[in-house]
Amino acid sequence: MRTSPDAVCVYIPLMKDLGMSWSDIKRTPRVELEGLLQAYAEYSILHSFDGYSDKDISEMAKNKPEVRAQYAKYIGANRELRRKLGKVAERKSFRDLLG
Repeated sequence: MRTSPDAVCVYIPLMKDLGMSWSDIKRTPRVELEGLLQAYAEYSILHSFDGYSDKDISEMAKNKPEVRAQYAKYIGANRELRRKLGKVAERKSFRDLLG
């Protein structure tokens, strides 16, 4: 086996997390494999804290402070996705509200 981290970074996640067989991986171009991994990583971030409330996150952060950074990444990714999909209304400035 080569000393490259391909086995750890590419092949194992494809087989374990996405359920691809070795023959599927060999038939698929590397660019598509990397795209699948990138999409899976994005999906994992977008759904990492689904079902948790802010109170739940505060309780978890008492024991593991790194949870706050992960939650902030989750919130940012979801906000960006909603913006790209056009589901977020533009915030009006105070001047616009006054008319």
